[in-house]
Amino acid sequence: MNQKTKTWFSAARLRTLPLSVSGILVGSALAQQAGFFDRKVFALAMLTTISFQVLSNFANDYGDGMKGTDNDRRIGPARALQSGLLTAKELKNGILAMVVLSLVLAIGVVVEAFGMKYWVYSLLFFALGIASVVAAIKYTVGDRAYGYQGLGDVFVFLFFGLLAVVGSYFLFTKTIDAWVLLPATAVGLLSAGVLHLNNMRDRVSDAEAGKNTLAVKLGAQKAKYHHAFLIFGSMIVLLIFAFVRFESSLNWLFLIAFVPLGIHLKRTLQNQNPKDLDPELKKLALSTFLLALLFAAGLVWG
Repeated sequence: MNQKTKTWFSAARLRTLPLSVSGILVGSALAQQAGFFDRKVFALAMLTTISFQVLSNFANDYGDGMKGTDNDRRIGPARALQSGLLTAKELKNGILAMVVLSLVLAIGVVVEAFGMKYWVYSLLFFALGIASVVAAIKYTVGDRAYGYQGLGDVFVFLFFGLLAVVGSYFLFTKTIDAWVLLPATAVGLLSAGVLHLNNMRDRVSDAEAGKNTLAVKLGAQKAKYHHAFLIFGSMIVLLIFAFVRFESSLNWLFLIAFVPLGIHLKRTLQNQNPKDLDPELKKLALSTFLLALLFAAGLVWG
């Protein structure tokens, strides 16, 4: 693998991909438990959400790089544009390519799930696909990038939580179950937690660059409290769902993931050096994926 290819893989931030598919796993497993599942729809939905995530990562690299937010004072790993490994033009072309791929995959999953029989649903979900593309780009790109106004957490909650879980459930069932909103909320809160942790790590450099994330607005101590709310909140709503809906003991497999989540939260609350939050990012993302995987397995096996 040559250096340029390695750079593109680095810009794609492959470690974020397990988190991006967590909502699809949960929504699909809920649909399967309800008696609805289609392997092609599942595969296309997974590929679509991965393409949206890579698009978002490319756009984030470009937007923060162009604004000067990614600089030598930043704690996390060097980005492609910041380090000069990719030019602005190359990244823009990469973003454009991912936009095209994302929309093609979105059309594919919509056609496979709904076809002409449910053409209204097809139009609605294609519109949601376009909205996902716009949201992925506008997080850091442009003069009114919402990530610079402290709204990134809200969009992550909506797209990685509610849309991913409820949307994938609807792809299979063509219906909405109000109870599905609880696991969707859990995934959304944990996904927002990953972004918030990232912003806690970069709080000082972001503030200097004018990137007013929620962590910047809250300050160091209140940002920790908010992080605790996100982690505990996800656990509570998932437990409520489990107590109401679960009958088999195997359904409770997801509780295993509460252990690494609890350890992560303890370390984050005790943290005094933002640099030490960087390894916690990977742990929280993988713990969220583990939770989704165990939740799905418990539904399928139970």
